[in-house]
Amino acid sequence: MVPKAKKEAPAPPKDEAKAKALRAKKAVLKGTHSHKKKIHTSPTFRRPKTLQLQKQPKYPQKSAPRRNELDHYAIIKLPRTIESAMKKIEDNNTLVFTVDVKANQHQIKQAVRKLYDTDVAKVNTLIRPDGEMKAYV
Repeated sequence: MVPKAKKEAPAPPKDEAKAKALRAKKAVLKGTHSHKKKIHTSPTFRRPKTLQLQKQPKYPQKSAPRRNELDHYAIIKLPRTIESAMKKIEDNNTLVFTVDVKANQHQIKQAVRKLYDTDVAKVNTLIRPDGEMKAYV
C-alpha cells in the first residue's frame, strides 16, 4: 500500500501571523498622512463653516416668561356710547369699541368673542385723528 502524501499548506507560523496582525493594527491606528495641496481658484479666502453647537445654558436668561401685554382686556378699552354708535347698534346690528392701536382685526375678533360671548361676523377698524383706534364689530 502506498502511503498518503501529506498536504503541505502554506500556513505561516503563529509568530509570523501575530507580527503581521500587529503591523496591520499599527497602520490602522496611525492612519495615512498623504495630503494633496488644495488648489485655490479664488483670490479671496473664505473661512470654512465649522460645526456650531447650540448653547447649553446653566440657568435660563429670563427668570419668568414675559406676560402678554395685549390680553383680551387690554385689547378692548371701552365701548363707544355716542349717539352715532347707538344708531349703528340699532340699524346695522354693529357694536363700536375703542381698541388698542397695536391690536389687529383677528385679535379684536377673539377678544369680543371671549368677553361678550357673541359670534363676530366681521371687524372693521379705523384710526381716529387723535390716535385712537375704533373697531366696528
